[in-house]
Amino acid sequence: MKIIMLGAPGAGKGTQAKRIAEKYDIPHISTGDIFRANIKNGTELGKKAKSYMDQGLLVPDELTCDLVVDRISQPDAVRGYVLDGFPRTIPQAEALTAALDQRGEKVDYAINVEVPDANIVNRMSGRRACLACGATYHVEYNPPKTEDNCDVCGGGLVLRDDDKPETVKKRLDVYHAQTQPLIDYYQAAGVLAEVDGTQDIDVVFQDIVKILGV
Repeated sequence: MKIIMLGAPGAGKGTQAKRIAEKYDIPHISTGDIFRANIKNGTELGKKAKSYMDQGLLVPDELTCDLVVDRISQPDAVRGYVLDGFPRTIPQAEALTAALDQRGEKVDYAINVEVPDANIVNRMSGRRACLACGATYHVEYNPPKTEDNCDVCGGGLVLRDDDKPETVKKRLDVYHAQTQPLIDYYQAAGVLAEVDGTQDIDVVFQDIVKILGV
């Protein structure tokens, strides 16, 4: 199964993508994880990606397309994969479609996790990240045992720049302008399915499993 997760930043698509990957034993491919790994390692790609992410802007297509196509060509993706955070624009979607066409393949499902903007701002501004080990928490949904300290390593927790309310609002504006057309694109392709992302995480996952039908 070749699955694309759609939805605004903070809609919970990453959480659902991980669960899908675990249930069906296929890789969860997140551009966010790829970018963060590059940022942590101080690569040129990481520095470029960080400059866009800190402003709440999308990382340009040329920094992502080749990277993702190379990743889905790896042996562990032969049985399928879950793409999380890609494609984000119509040009990216077209590049992915073209790359899959060359291999005689296509996207099986594009699952859109729908959550209103106001919910997303509240969700993301509650996130906290450990500067030392990268563990993530949420002040309401997944709080650390000790306030402002990581359960894993004891490091200090911070609100990342790209989770601050003003940045989240800017990211949502960018999402609606550039990524919303993807919903129409995959609907036209006959592979779009939508789930209500405001429900409990387990209920959302059950809805997705029903869509996948296996």
